[in-house]
Amino acid sequence: MAYTIDIDTGGTFTDGFVAGPGIARAVKTPTTPHDLTECFLNCIKAGAAAVGVSVERFLEQTAVVRFASTVGTNALIERNGAKIGLIVSIGGRALAPLKTEGHAGIIDADMVVEIDDGLSPQQVLDKAQGLIDAGAQCLVVALDGSESDPAREHAVRQVVKREYPRDFLGSIPVFLSCDVTVRDGYQERINSTIVSAYSHSRLARLLYKAEQELRALRYRGPFLIGHNDGAVARVAKTRAISTYNSGPAAGLVGARAVGALYGETDVISADMGGTSFDIGLVSDGRIKIGLRPQIEGYRTNVPMNEVEALGAGGGSIAGVSNGVLFVGPRSAGAMPGPACFGLGGSEPTVTDANLVLGRIDPANFLGGARKLDAEKARSAIQRSIAEPLGISVEAAALAVVERVEQEIGAAVAELRAVSRNGDPLLTVYGGAGPLHACKVAEAAGIRRIAITPFSAVFSAFSSSLMDVGHGYMRAVGLSAGDAKLPELVARLTSEMEAAGLRDMRGEGFDLKELSWRLDVILLGADGSESHHSVEVAEPLAETAQRSLQQIIRSEAPAAVQVASAGLFVSAPVPHFRFEEKPLTGEGVAVAETGRRQVFAASGAPPVEVPVLDLEKMQPGHGLSGPALLESSKTTVWVAPGWNAAIDRFANLMLTRAQA
Repeated sequence: MAYTIDIDTGGTFTDGFVAGPGIARAVKTPTTPHDLTECFLNCIKAGAAAVGVSVERFLEQTAVVRFASTVGTNALIERNGAKIGLIVSIGGRALAPLKTEGHAGIIDADMVVEIDDGLSPQQVLDKAQGLIDAGAQCLVVALDGSESDPAREHAVRQVVKREYPRDFLGSIPVFLSCDVTVRDGYQERINSTIVSAYSHSRLARLLYKAEQELRALRYRGPFLIGHNDGAVARVAKTRAISTYNSGPAAGLVGARAVGALYGETDVISADMGGTSFDIGLVSDGRIKIGLRPQIEGYRTNVPMNEVEALGAGGGSIAGVSNGVLFVGPRSAGAMPGPACFGLGGSEPTVTDANLVLGRIDPANFLGGARKLDAEKARSAIQRSIAEPLGISVEAAALAVVERVEQEIGAAVAELRAVSRNGDPLLTVYGGAGPLHACKVAEAAGIRRIAITPFSAVFSAFSSSLMDVGHGYMRAVGLSAGDAKLPELVARLTSEMEAAGLRDMRGEGFDLKELSWRLDVILLGADGSESHHSVEVAEPLAETAQRSLQQIIRSEAPAAVQVASAGLFVSAPVPHFRFEEKPLTGEGVAVAETGRRQVFAASGAPPVEVPVLDLEKMQPGHGLSGPALLESSKTTVWVAPGWNAAIDRFANLMLTRAQA
């Protein structure tokens, strides 16, 4: 037996996915914000229990563990990362994310120094020493022009390290912007490096501690960290900025794989957990890449899988302000959680609304692992929404749910409008997502929805499809017709190839296993950027030259600049594969567990709907809505006008009935 274990830590729950020959299990445990190692290990233990072996035996038989963590994201949200000392060029202070009155920045205003090329090494050291004496726990060096000339940043680090060598207890980490990104955009380069440095030490402590715990439990395989480019890498080869939003970014990899089962090249991913609703797009088989992604309000220039986070999760708090209903962006999180959790939360949430509407069984939430208090949910909604609006509790709960579904549906519709074929498949996941899938799809004008058996842990499931990979990018800044372009691209490709070979050798791979991809960022005449990629083969420099010209001819307008070129190298590790299953001859009634009164529409009385055990439904089973499909991880609301069927891959396919 060779298992794979994939774990994704979210704001409310930590999700796990365990796979092996003929085995696929999803597990879910509460996130422990005080120590994310605890929920990581709890998820490992739950995985062992799910396959019926001891933890030690489980890990001895595991080929790979992949882990996506929110610790970097949390450090930024909570503003509790390292105290940074920033060294910038003259004028760079104005570009830094400073803490000012009324603005929760990242760096204290007195922790920034500006230097110019005329300073002596001693003067540079004096500037750095001033930051260290003021309490800097690390230094960030971001000098203007370093995307093309990194020598000055390296010189600053050498000056500091001569005074504070690595073997001294007072040695201080020094992060260079040229090591994080060499794309154009000085302010974005400053932000990217600060974001990475801010959570570096906290993330390193977590990941190395998690790895040590695994080794103590007899695990001997690789421990790989999820990156937001859709790949994984060892802790030692991971930068903190690469882990930002890595769980949701992984979901796009899973969405693409689900679409491929049905020959669908356009897929929209929709992930609703306890804290947020994240959406992303796969168009023409390619994951949409964010070239200058916003990270907690700061624009960066490290490309990553593009996921838009909407403030609407199961724990999103609802209320009334100036006579108007609002939902989110504040979340009740794991503690105290929704009012119905009975853990001290008093404000109503989306989960409370679904409970009042009858769409969640208070005795069977998470398979009965947590009993919900319907009266606390009703009281919270009555006090905070129904009374201020002068409506019934049920009408208030329905208004909360409808507000979420309409807002998310509008955002999904925007992605549908830019998809290549305009008729994408919607993949819905997260513990709360399937409750809202049908109505979100209706609002977005989408007809087809896919929900895997692992939808409640979809980011962890998606991680199980990921291989080890590293990306490299270099600034080019030449017009498409420049005679110097081929030679420059060949030289940059050779440099990036050398870095890729070094890193993959460090990962322990046979270099014959590697696959390479050329990434090109083009700048249009109107200033817009576009990302293009193509697989390339040895010899890389020569192939990259030809591929670039093909991209320019096929994709680029006449007046275009090649802004950046990059290489992405990957190597395979074991991962989950879908298997076809035979269709059952039994009727779906074998999965029915009862009936329940559900409020389905504004102003209408409740309707009695069948309740089925989703885990007992087999390939070949089907029904028409309205109905509730319950599992130990999630609940699916099959809305009126929708059909549901389990297909040969054991996926639940929802299709809107023709009007």
